[in-house]
Amino acid sequence: MKGLAYIDSAIILLYLTSMVVVGLWVGRKGRTSDYFMSAGRSLPGWAVGLSIFGTYVSSISFLALPGKSYSSNWNTFVFSLSIPVTTWLAVRFFVPFYRRSGEVSAYSHFEHRFGPWARTYAVICYLLTQLARMGTIMYLLALALTPMTGLSIVTLILITGIIVIVYTIIGGMEAVIWTDVVQSIVLIGGALVCVLILFLGMPQGSGQIFQIAVQYDKLSLGSFGTSLSDSTFWVVLIYGIFINLQNFGIDQSYVQRYFTARTDYEAVKSVWLGAMLYLPISAVFFFIGTQLFAFYIAQPDLLPVGIKPDQVFPHFIATGLPVGIGGIVIAAILAAAQSTLSSSINCSATLILCDLYRRYLRPDAPERESMLVLRIATLLIGTAGTLTAMAMIRVKSALDAWWELAGIFSGGMLGLFLLGIISRHARNAAAVTGVTIGVLLICWMSLSPNWTGSWAFYRSPFHKFMIIVIGTITILLVGLLVSRFTSYSGRR
Repeated sequence: MKGLAYIDSAIILLYLTSMVVVGLWVGRKGRTSDYFMSAGRSLPGWAVGLSIFGTYVSSISFLALPGKSYSSNWNTFVFSLSIPVTTWLAVRFFVPFYRRSGEVSAYSHFEHRFGPWARTYAVICYLLTQLARMGTIMYLLALALTPMTGLSIVTLILITGIIVIVYTIIGGMEAVIWTDVVQSIVLIGGALVCVLILFLGMPQGSGQIFQIAVQYDKLSLGSFGTSLSDSTFWVVLIYGIFINLQNFGIDQSYVQRYFTARTDYEAVKSVWLGAMLYLPISAVFFFIGTQLFAFYIAQPDLLPVGIKPDQVFPHFIATGLPVGIGGIVIAAILAAAQSTLSSSINCSATLILCDLYRRYLRPDAPERESMLVLRIATLLIGTAGTLTAMAMIRVKSALDAWWELAGIFSGGMLGLFLLGIISRHARNAAAVTGVTIGVLLICWMSLSPNWTGSWAFYRSPFHKFMIIVIGTITILLVGLLVSRFTSYSGRR
């Protein structure tokens, strides 16, 4: 690869080749649709746990979290502090709920509670959100790796997309899990190597990092005030609780992994391992940003003038790492991206089969036909995600707008899920009313900050992190209120 030493290129090529080999090795076994979607429900908890961890971390986290702490402080790390609470809720309620249901789709129970519209609404929101997510990850990954590798953005997007599609379409969910295991190990190793190199690179020793960090208040977790307009400690913590409830409760990428574990105990263990591993590793990413700030404050001549915070870590990887180490770190960034991408592709294909094809077209589709649908869906979703990433090169602003809209529509899913879980009396009317009012409120909170002129008076006063919080609570409360009213009217 132009721009890289031969040994770095060799490391990256070895890593990419190994991902395809894993897919081929797993794919040698006989395949059924259930095996493709849930890996035969026979995997050990530790492997599933590393896969859940890999789903948490994308290449965006690998690059963006250091950028956050470099430019400001550790305020966003408070998101990770919410994980123990939501993990307990997940293993106490969500994992048993889904494993008892026996249905690999996270959204089939929506139909049982509220009708076909709720199931289809959730599936479409998930699919569109995953396309936007895949496109964002692949595009920003290529944008970061271009200066490091010398390859064009289009070439990097194609390489990433093709390799992920190949091992996912061959090996299914088991390939996703086992490649996630390798990718998670590479990711953690790459991050720890960066920490060590930055420690060794300080002119006055590693202690200088902490001196500079304290001097510039880089370790702060944010204000402990009660304002809902600012990114305070409490706002980020509450935001983290709701986002992680959404992850564990209704995100197909997580729910589908609950079924891959061989026993209920292994499933619970996997969730604890994946979630609690993310807590310290996210701290490592934030610490890398703090280290980078201290590194370049102590040696300002090493940093180009005008460089953006999100570009500092890629600049350090390209210029500050020894030969061989750079290849490991770039492989770690690729691992973070591929883990998320393969999960999105496989889980989207699962929903296309279970919630669309079997639900509306061929309820009794035979095994061979189901496998064909899964593989075609995998190819189509992977290709669509790759094309979305390539489209971002020229129409980035349009896709950024769509990313925001995808967040708006998916914001109604958690409230709908909680309404179905909490209230036994809530029916279709309560769900439709709650989702409609909640999504309208979410739209207002998301779009009104951009209003100008006479409309500026109607801007949302809340911080953007409160959108999912207020939207979810609104859907739940409105749904409960309507269900109570309709239940009372029915008794009369």
